[in-house]
Amino acid sequence: MNQVIKFLKEEDGATAIEYGLIAGLIAVVIIGVLTNLGTGLNEMFGKIVAKLPTSAAPTNP
Repeated sequence: MNQVIKFLKEEDGATAIEYGLIAGLIAVVIIGVLTNLGTGLNEMFGKIVAKLPTSAAPTNP
């Protein structure tokens, strides 16, 4: 009976699950931020390319 009570009071598994959930949440946030950042950078470089003169493109000899 003492072993059952000791097992029920054990919290190591719950702590590991909590850390896993926190790590998963952080990963989701990082993916979201990088996705938005990538989209913004793509738009910004697209605007820069649109303003460059077309004669700046390299020519083949």
